[in-house]
Amino acid sequence: MFDFIWNLGSFILALGILVTVHEYGHFWVARKAGVKVLRFSIGFGKPLIKWHDKYNTEYVIAAIPLGGYVKMLDERVDDVPANQRHLSFNSKSVQARIAIVAAGPMANFLFAIFALAVMYMVGVQSVKPVVGSITEGSRAEQAGLMPSQHIIKIGDDNITTWQDATFAFMSRLGEERVEITVRDENLQTRVKTLNIDGWKLDQQDVPPLTSLGIVPFRPQATLTVAAVTKNSAAEQANLQVNDTILAVNGETISNWPQLVNVITQSANKSLQFSVKRQDSIKSITVTPQGRVGNNGIEQGFLGVAPVVQQWPEGYVQSRSFGPLDSIVRGTKETWRLITMSFDMIGNLITGQVSVKNLSGPVGIAVGAGTSVSYGLVAFLSFLALISVNLGVFNLLPLPVLDGGHLMYYIIELFRKKPVSEKTQEFGFKVGALLLIFLTCFALFNDVSRL
Repeated sequence: MFDFIWNLGSFILALGILVTVHEYGHFWVARKAGVKVLRFSIGFGKPLIKWHDKYNTEYVIAAIPLGGYVKMLDERVDDVPANQRHLSFNSKSVQARIAIVAAGPMANFLFAIFALAVMYMVGVQSVKPVVGSITEGSRAEQAGLMPSQHIIKIGDDNITTWQDATFAFMSRLGEERVEITVRDENLQTRVKTLNIDGWKLDQQDVPPLTSLGIVPFRPQATLTVAAVTKNSAAEQANLQVNDTILAVNGETISNWPQLVNVITQSANKSLQFSVKRQDSIKSITVTPQGRVGNNGIEQGFLGVAPVVQQWPEGYVQSRSFGPLDSIVRGTKETWRLITMSFDMIGNLITGQVSVKNLSGPVGIAVGAGTSVSYGLVAFLSFLALISVNLGVFNLLPLPVLDGGHLMYYIIELFRKKPVSEKTQEFGFKVGALLLIFLTCFALFNDVSRL
């Protein structure tokens, strides 16, 4: 229940910030263009809080926090007195209307630059892209990639973090091969050719690196208990923090994955643990609780977290930058996110990326809750990513979105006359149906993930 409330609160906070930024873009440019703004609403439905400014614009915070809108004076919608027609949206030049509509997505992109710049000034941690293991039979194994190799280039892209590597691979979806420059433990540099012909992101929640067979290096989990979950099988059996698990049913346990494998296959079965506690060896009977996993099969659950080894020196880097460098980096990263988002839309259309990877409000809520729990830097990074996606999504040429309005106004700019009301109305209906379908599909994906 706590996770639900935490995720919901984080979702409302994140979406509230991003919707406010987006709608303020429309609002600010509309005011500058001389359009009268009647209402600025964050959320839909029943107003919870409302007030007016000196221009008689009504500001509203509404009950349903799933978007917002800016209502402007418009003769197509309202009866406008003759003395106020010059203040209406439809009376403005097509260039002014294009600027007003485009201002929302542009505000999202500018906010992403701001959020990332603040993140870089606060300081970011990154992990050196060293290969931990290679999946047997994978594309990475066929390319000759090996554990402990440090990836320094993918194609012409310099790689300093795993995020760089992920973006570099994703930007090459649809290509036949890519060269990877690696450095081994003896500081010898080699170039490997990775075959990515036919490579697709067609499995739900499988990261690009994993689908290629690359497992990033992570410190190993030990068999010493770091934490015991309340009301778990471990707590009921009196397993304690700092206990070291030596054997199960007389079989020596040599590593954490081996223990996990034994536990998952032993739902509701009694197991005899040999445990080292301080200077003595104790025998403890444990019955892992049965839980249904994502595959629909009941699995055993113990309820302990392991002590994890320290990162080797130099593997984790902490970096912060000055204001100017942070803005430059924030701008470059925002541009990379924008281009990657458009690439992903193209790859969804061509089938290079499965529609199973689409996320909706539930997925965003979980992401928001997770990022908030990790701290300010993670939350700023999450806000930047979602802000860019919100801006890109709104630029899609669906008539119910900003991109659809822009499409009509650009046509008007070249035709020297507006698109007919009948054509616009038909487009809005089709766009609304497509948007509802996409939303339902994304929600279905979210629920299947849960």
